[in-house]
Amino acid sequence: MVRLARLQVLAAATLFIESGFAALTACPSPEAIWDSGAGTTYAICPNTDYKFGGRSLQMVRDVRTTTDCAKICSQNANCQKAVYDKKAKVCHVKDHNSKTRMPWEENKDFDVINRSNPVLKGTFLARCPYPEANYRASAGSQYRSCRGADYVGASVKFFKQVTTVNACADICSTTKGCNKAVFDHVNKVCHIKAAEPATSLFWTTNEQFTTITLPQNLNAGKMGKWSDIVRLPLIPVAAYVVPQYPHADRVMFFSSWGVDAFGGASGSTQFGDLNFVTGKISAREVVNTHHDMFCPAISSLEDGRILVQGGSDAEAVSIYDPKTNQFTRGADMKVARGYQTSTILSNGKVFTIGGAYSGKREGKNGEIYDPKTEQWTYLPNANVKPILTTDHEGIWREDNHAWLFGWKDGSVFQAGPGVDQHWFGTKGTGSIVKAATRDTDDAMCGIFVMYDAVKGSILSAGGAPDYTRSDATARAHITTIGEPYKPSVVERVPDMAFPRAFSNAVVLPDGTVLVTGGQRRALVFTNTQGTLVPELFNPKTKTWTQLAPYAVPRNYHSISILLPDSRVFIGGGGLCYVNTVRGATNRCDKSVDHLNGEYFEPPFLFNADGSYATRPVISGLATKPVKAGGSLKFRATNLASVSLIRMGSVTHSVNSDQRRVPLSDVKRSGEDYTVGLPKDNGILLPGFYYLFVMSAKGTPSMGMTVQVVL
Repeated sequence: MVRLARLQVLAAATLFIESGFAALTACPSPEAIWDSGAGTTYAICPNTDYKFGGRSLQMVRDVRTTTDCAKICSQNANCQKAVYDKKAKVCHVKDHNSKTRMPWEENKDFDVINRSNPVLKGTFLARCPYPEANYRASAGSQYRSCRGADYVGASVKFFKQVTTVNACADICSTTKGCNKAVFDHVNKVCHIKAAEPATSLFWTTNEQFTTITLPQNLNAGKMGKWSDIVRLPLIPVAAYVVPQYPHADRVMFFSSWGVDAFGGASGSTQFGDLNFVTGKISAREVVNTHHDMFCPAISSLEDGRILVQGGSDAEAVSIYDPKTNQFTRGADMKVARGYQTSTILSNGKVFTIGGAYSGKREGKNGEIYDPKTEQWTYLPNANVKPILTTDHEGIWREDNHAWLFGWKDGSVFQAGPGVDQHWFGTKGTGSIVKAATRDTDDAMCGIFVMYDAVKGSILSAGGAPDYTRSDATARAHITTIGEPYKPSVVERVPDMAFPRAFSNAVVLPDGTVLVTGGQRRALVFTNTQGTLVPELFNPKTKTWTQLAPYAVPRNYHSISILLPDSRVFIGGGGLCYVNTVRGATNRCDKSVDHLNGEYFEPPFLFNADGSYATRPVISGLATKPVKAGGSLKFRATNLASVSLIRMGSVTHSVNSDQRRVPLSDVKRSGEDYTVGLPKDNGILLPGFYYLFVMSAKGTPSMGMTVQVVL
């Protein structure tokens, strides 16, 4: 249908001069609006054309009218712009990905067509981008429909020769268990979708369909709350929090040489910068360190600098300085590595092991970095062989992503992903001692987090026996460690509700652990069997709780990270392998590339009725560094408990920087508090932390920045 929009005509359209002609920045006459009937509209500006044309995806001849050309555009998912040649009766469908500039000019022989609400087909949704319609079905249920959207996932039934969206809603209302349906405008079919969360339904844009939903009122006080999707300039394959006083406000994230692609040593990395307070997002390419940082190990140092080692440029080391917001090249590692794990130690040094993915295809023993001398030392007796998994693809998968924890006296505890656990010594030439057997199966790319460093308590869960093409596990364990090199104690705890490979975990201020993302079967670079329901583990009750679902599957190459306001930012997933550096990605499945993120507000931020809870407030906290065995002095309201959480860094399901340190030595005088710190730097690793105080109901304050030094 065509309807003329009574738009205000500019007295004089804005012009700029380019190549000797006047180019338009606004339509010089009233635009007509054509509605596709499937959630998208197109603005038609008469008597205008795109100078120089630009590349055309299609040229359709014998098209009778401009609106017929708009209809042709609506049927092409890549069409954002079109031009109708009124004399030749030709419709030119333009390529929105073309890098050729198409200045806009007046020309009486043409009409320009622009999509009014440009959303690409297959874009994931958390909110309907168009006005939703409400309909009360014949059975009494109230449904909400979103034109131009689809639920990608299994249909349990379908009904042919259905003529309207409302008729499809009526069918859903009389079908047992139907909460979601999809109406196909082209084929006149009503699809009854499978029940969630047993089956994941991905909400995406598609002009052919309309989604029909029975709204659910999810109480934020019980299930938490997700933001809308945050669109990012690149896939966040890795990320870290930038330390800052009085509290952090930025996350840096990066991919590889491409914003959505990797492959080969390129010497450069695409970085993004997210200010999660203001919402500002920027991007830059880091080239001065000659380091493609894709698939590295990451560790935050005592002084807040971020050490990024190995990856596609497998021997390289880059160091980010938050004081200057710049990168410098560090000393090369002794062994070229990719997909290794590193951890800071109680003495401020950094231990790394594994990394057969990049460089020479062999298991790779440990080495250690000293920030004072800026040198690496190889540790031949920190032997990688005992920690290898058994993978059908061989060694390049078997020494990846070790679950490492820096501990007392320069030791390192390895909790997985192999079946056995070990202690590494980092003195002299290194050493390794078996600590315990964790399980009978490997759990590559499972989650691991130290939720109580005072007790030495570690949660691990999920993963898969092989890196890819392998069924995920839902099994979970609590491992407790004490003195270095002594046996660890492993306890099998209840399984997660969902098997998860490539998921991520974040420890929250109250000691609970949020697990997001993952898929039921490990399949790299896919959305296949992705889980949209997060789970929260409570160590006190040893139970899992399912929370409000997020919008986008977060599988291989996804992240999650704790922010100082206790929100959790998740993002990423996907990436395109290209065998030529900076090669084209047009042959890749872009539906699995998620250049976006989402914020989660956990239930403890809300009252039982879903309203926001009152937070405790910290004031008067000094910004000077503290040492293990020292104390923190501050004022606080509504304080019931206190904890420190080390600021995180994450990539490939690995966040070896984060750990929670509950603080029980609390002395009070009015609203003035003195809190004693653990005396051992193995428990309280050097570096930057969030300080949280919690109310009696568990609501945390803003996390204030604390630096622990040696």
